[in-house]
Amino acid sequence: MSGLLNYVSCGVLWLGLLVKAPDLLRHGRDPYLRAICAVLGLAGLCFFLGAPPTVGAVNRLGGVPNLAAPVTYAAITGYCAASQVLIVHWRGGPRVRRTAHRWMLAYAVVVLGIAVTFALGDAPVERRTDLDTYYATTPFMAQMIVLYLLAHLTTTTVTTVSALRWARGVRGGLRAGLVLLGTGALCGAGYSVAKLIAVGARWSGRDWSSLGTTVSPAAAGLGALLTVVGVLVPLVTPWAAEGRRARRTYARLGPLERALDDLLTRRTLRLPRPRFASPTTRLMWRQTSIHNALGHLDAYFDRELYDRTRAGALAATEDPERAEAAAWAAVITAAVRQEADAGRPGPPLGGTGRLLDGVPEPALLVRIADALAAAVPPPAATAVPSGRTTAGTA
Repeated sequence: MSGLLNYVSCGVLWLGLLVKAPDLLRHGRDPYLRAICAVLGLAGLCFFLGAPPTVGAVNRLGGVPNLAAPVTYAAITGYCAASQVLIVHWRGGPRVRRTAHRWMLAYAVVVLGIAVTFALGDAPVERRTDLDTYYATTPFMAQMIVLYLLAHLTTTTVTTVSALRWARGVRGGLRAGLVLLGTGALCGAGYSVAKLIAVGARWSGRDWSSLGTTVSPAAAGLGALLTVVGVLVPLVTPWAAEGRRARRTYARLGPLERALDDLLTRRTLRLPRPRFASPTTRLMWRQTSIHNALGHLDAYFDRELYDRTRAGALAATEDPERAEAAAWAAVITAAVRQEADAGRPGPPLGGTGRLLDGVPEPALLVRIADALAAAVPPPAATAVPSGRTTAGTA
């Protein structure tokens, strides 16, 4: 056998580990993060060691027939320990560290038992794919096989129950991740159950080795895929949500940037447009361009126009935020036209007061853009005397 399924499963798990590696480097002391990375790394190692080509290489390099079996089983047990530690940190509580240490100690005893039983057993014939059923009736080898399978089944059962139970109390990406993780653990339990059934059949004189050579690897591979996706979904979901928010905000700021476009171009106030940038980067670029233009227009802002427009909009809508946005829209529109007036040499002297005590917050910029995008802003129109340019004409 080529072991393709094992190597693909290993690659998927280690890809998940690679995604989490930057967080591990930044927060190396976070026990929860260390447990997640250990689960991904050890699960991938189990698939790698269990591939028939790797089994043959380990046996050949070690000079001991079937040496790969206890090595692989020890890796599986290590994965079990990491999974239980992860569950402990999920649950939390006052005795997290003590409970985690107890689980690690328990699985260390299992690893020791695997080593001892293999040393006492007799397995002279190399079996790369069906060792579990081939040696199911061999003294000590049978105990080693049952020991690691029961340890694995215990872990997957606890992980399934814990993940699905926790998923009922949360929402969003975390819930989806927990459901996927719990389902992946359930598939992992299918691996152990299929192997145990095949071993039990061997004890009764039947040959159901295909359960261990076909069903078990398929269940384990599917479990690996679901586990990795379950771990990554809570990580990717906030990033995707932030990207959606950035794209929406970028689009909503369009009317404001278009109102300032002529000024940005004439005064070279716009930064070069970023290429192949994330939505967040493009949003920052648009916000920076708008801030540059508003800073240039500060001397042209009319405080009286702002106050009149805001008062009229507030009386009409009883919404302070909408009134503020309408006032800004009217003032920006008037300032853009004044600044572009070729007959005016510079900003008005002795103006009615500066409006930009600070840079407008992103939320305010969005509301101003919405006011500019409105076809007819009645509050601003009623507050501005005839001859003035309103926000709706931008």
